[in-house]
Amino acid sequence: MFGKTTRHRPEELKSLERSTKFTRKEIQLIYRGFKQECPNGVVDEQSFKEIFVQFFPQGDASQYAHYVFKTFKNGGTGTIKFEDFLQSLSQASRGTIQEKLRWIFGLYDLNGDGYISKSEMTSVAMAIFDMLGRHAAPAVDDQTASKHIDQIFHKIDANHDGLITFEELSQWCTREERFVKSLGMLDTVL
Repeated sequence: MFGKTTRHRPEELKSLERSTKFTRKEIQLIYRGFKQECPNGVVDEQSFKEIFVQFFPQGDASQYAHYVFKTFKNGGTGTIKFEDFLQSLSQASRGTIQEKLRWIFGLYDLNGDGYISKSEMTSVAMAIFDMLGRHAAPAVDDQTASKHIDQIFHKIDANHDGLITFEELSQWCTREERFVKSLGMLDTVL
């Protein structure tokens, strides 16, 4: 059986409609795009990065794509099935504020220990900075970005123990009206 490629078959549409916040038509549209980029029905990290970086040509999105890839539940396979992709997209774009915050927390909690350290926040924030490009206006250098990250970290870390819990992130984010509005902008229009 060498050389034979196994194709993943996704769950039925009705099941995907029940488990996500997408309509049947939206799921079909997302699936067409997924299959076009991933004909065998799964995507590995390298392919994910290649697809992801196309959306951010002005910068280097590869490190941020790595962090996003890690947020997908893949059962340790190193690949993402369509269902996994759709579930995560549903949570990040159509979820409640708490679901969106869970996704964001998981993105920043790089080692999965249930806390965000300052170094984890810095790593993800700098990856976002790299992705958006260093030619943004107004220009921001590494030192300015690092200072801003420090300020935000200390605002969120309510008990000043050097670690951010989900509760601290949730409390800070829900107090920040601008942040809550930005979470609403994650909703996708398909």
